[in-house]
Amino acid sequence: MQRPLGQVQFDNQGRVVVVTGIAGGIGWAIAVAFAQSGAQVHGFDVQAPSDSADGVHFHQVDVSQCDDVSARIQQIAAQAGGIDVLVNNAAIQPVASFKPLHEIEPSLLEQMLRVNVGGYNWMARAVLPVMVQQQSGVIVNLASAHAWRSSRDVPGYGPTKAANRMQAVQWALDYARHGIRVVSVSPGAIDTPLVRASLEQQGGEGALANRHPLGRLGTPGEIAAAVLWLASPAASFVTATDVEVDGGLGGYGSFADPYPLPDRYRS
Repeated sequence: MQRPLGQVQFDNQGRVVVVTGIAGGIGWAIAVAFAQSGAQVHGFDVQAPSDSADGVHFHQVDVSQCDDVSARIQQIAAQAGGIDVLVNNAAIQPVASFKPLHEIEPSLLEQMLRVNVGGYNWMARAVLPVMVQQQSGVIVNLASAHAWRSSRDVPGYGPTKAANRMQAVQWALDYARHGIRVVSVSPGAIDTPLVRASLEQQGGEGALANRHPLGRLGTPGEIAAAVLWLASPAASFVTATDVEVDGGLGGYGSFADPYPLPDRYRS
């Protein structure tokens, strides 16, 4: 049984925040949470969110396109006077990618690399010069429980999420001297459209929820709360690390415990 998230208070008045992948799920929850706490939020996605919220400004941007990202970030920084927080969240995990590596279409694997890894690179590459000039800033990468331990048939998604975690470590070390903090967040299974689209491949909602010691899926709001804390002064000594928000999933020795064996692997 899911429980509602209690009210979490953060003061982001006057801060400029960029969040990618805001069309729904975790990205939208993060964008709205920042806006409700006073931030000016710029949300990137290839499609517009179905909802609207005061303080959230939508930009149609494909994060896998370096030049487009750079131009839009420069525009936002010039108009807003800087950028305080970047949340890299845009990522894809198509249902067609749930198969062994040799069965994945090369074009699909390349698309996942362009969006999930390349997109994080291009966003940070565009934002970091702004933050260096300010001598301040926070970048939060959304990784995944798959960044630490994996399961069968995710050879595209799992390695890209591990890359997102290591990107955060690398950038944190390189830019700490400029007063910039970089961290990652690794969610477990969160109740989002992306997860729901893959439930059949993961044994159904009940099976997926029960793999978490807390016995349920997480909510987008619970991830947003963690991101807002990490971006706040309360986490000012936190950098080059990952925060697992996974309902205890990381306590197991593997991502799935147990994971249903696909029929093609049964004897």
